[in-house]
Amino acid sequence: MPTPRPRRFDLIVFDWDGTLFDSTALIVRCIQSACADLGLAVPSDERAGYVIGLGLHDALQHAVPGLPEARYPELGRRYRHHYFARQHELVLFPGTLDMLHALKARNHWLGVATGKSRRGLDEALQSVQLQGIFDGTRTADETAGKPNPLMLQQLMREFGAAPERTLMIGDTTHDLQLAANANTAGVAVSFGAHDAESFGALGPLLVAHSTAELHEWLVANA
Repeated sequence: MPTPRPRRFDLIVFDWDGTLFDSTALIVRCIQSACADLGLAVPSDERAGYVIGLGLHDALQHAVPGLPEARYPELGRRYRHHYFARQHELVLFPGTLDMLHALKARNHWLGVATGKSRRGLDEALQSVQLQGIFDGTRTADETAGKPNPLMLQQLMREFGAAPERTLMIGDTTHDLQLAANANTAGVAVSFGAHDAESFGALGPLLVAHSTAELHEWLVANA
């Protein structure tokens, strides 16, 4: 007997860093280390963390405003140097694999919409042995970065999913604004880059404080 279609959402799209992957602290440190390498003022943890989820160029412009435009590529190279040297230390949040497998068993399409580069996402997917879990992925260097709705719109077109049958899950206001711009529902997690209090104005269906809470809600409501 075929598996029934899900009750509410056909397509569930996840942000990556800070939502599935416990990488927020490392990204902050790598931005700060890149600035130190170039003799620039080192942004605070809060400022560096706020930009997580944006494409790298946009993130660096927000974290280090006022730098001559020609220097941002150099800063990006230093960031990537630090990140790729330490990305092997990163892991999925506990319970993430169980959650994703449970959603696959319910016949949802699963996607990723991330500010990472294609290289960075592909290496992360390989390192945590997630091949075959996600049906489609989009990265900031191959489409428009968040909160532009293009990456989410592309995933919806790929699977023929209507906005009202699509759910975006992320740990930042950039993710929820992406959902709003694409006319989809959004769910936030509070254990990533942005505080729970920052999500209220964007109307998420849920602010989950753990992967276990998110898993439970998805099984009951998605």
